[in-house]
Amino acid sequence: MPDNLTPDQRRKAMKAVKGSDTSLELTIDAAFKGMGWAYERNVANVIGKPDFLFRDAKLIVFVHGDFWHGWRFPAWSAKLTLYWKEKIQRNRRRDRLYRQRLRRLGWKVLSFWEHRVRSDLAAVVAEVASWLDGRSVNHGNQIQSRVRRRR
Repeated sequence: MPDNLTPDQRRKAMKAVKGSDTSLELTIDAAFKGMGWAYERNVANVIGKPDFLFRDAKLIVFVHGDFWHGWRFPAWSAKLTLYWKEKIQRNRRRDRLYRQRLRRLGWKVLSFWEHRVRSDLAAVVAEVASWLDGRSVNHGNQIQSRVRRRR
């Protein structure tokens, strides 16, 4: 799919994209504050600069934009120019690497997709609450244990 903007217009548009305090992050932040939880945001000295970090629970929450982090990327990647395809592939690889490294360091890591937050914020908050409480959470018909598995 060709870009309909000039390089200067594209550069200006991309500079306007926020790295933190996005509307999505602010939505989740308000919900977490409503729960009375203590957490940190956009923690620069932790791998991946997590969107939300709960130190006492050793829990990290990332919020992934559907486009930037490539939700169902194989289904639509062919529509992109090589630059954007490679950019999103790098983001996806980086996300996996950060998740693996953080888990090896003993962190629990949750990632939520933009579309899920927008469609069912209550479920996202409930899942985080279940991790904070140390309980299991039901994902459809499957119960996932909160016990950390070693590989």
